[in-house]
Amino acid sequence: MKEPKIITKNLTLHYGTKMALNSVSMEIPEKQVTAFIGPSGCGKSTYLRTLNRMNDLIPSVKISGEVMIDGLNIYDKQIDVVNLRKKVGMVFQKSNPFAKSVYENIAYGPKINGIQEKKKLNEIVETALKKAAIWDEVKDRMHDSALGLSGGQQQRLCIARSLAVEPQILLMDEPASALDPISTGKIEELIFELKKNYTIVIVTHNMQQAARVSDFTAFFYLGELIEFGKTRKIFTTPEKKQTEEYITGRFG
Repeated sequence: MKEPKIITKNLTLHYGTKMALNSVSMEIPEKQVTAFIGPSGCGKSTYLRTLNRMNDLIPSVKISGEVMIDGLNIYDKQIDVVNLRKKVGMVFQKSNPFAKSVYENIAYGPKINGIQEKKKLNEIVETALKKAAIWDEVKDRMHDSALGLSGGQQQRLCIARSLAVEPQILLMDEPASALDPISTGKIEELIFELKKNYTIVIVTHNMQQAARVSDFTAFFYLGELIEFGKTRKIFTTPEKKQTEEYITGRFG
């Protein structure tokens, strides 16, 4: 087994006095899809956001424990958070394209990172849109507003925008929950393709989706990691009674 890409040890997080994560330890493998499942408010998205320090933006947050990516503790004082977020991209539940053209949405990150040469930007934009399986749909609409795209297209555009800065890890917080079945299918196919080159962590409410797209599954409940393992095993022969009850729909 390869070294895991992400390791958390005793990761505990409080919002003020409320404990949202209780001593979560997990090893997330490289270039695989890991899905987080569990009822609303169980800590899935909170845990996901600790992996690129998005929770730092919330004033009352207190975090203890370790989050290691490639052997480095990302909560170390020396860590450059901007560089971390370049390496660890994020796609949110609600697609959030900028009110700019399709082209500018993708070129935005590379420009901020100092790439100004038009030819290079054109290459990056085209490559990112192709990787996100949306190039053919937008190549003749590059200078139209991204807000004119359908919901499913906007979400793939946001994935392309993340890919444009060449991350190694892609975090996805319920990326298909607002989409129709056809768009959801396209996002799932895309995830399957992307894992050849990226480590993907996805939060999903949809257990069928977790079963379809992921290699590993983590089941969270009330801020605790109840069970983590290969998806097939979690869905067919879980070790914990709580996991089985959640998967068979007896609670949640």
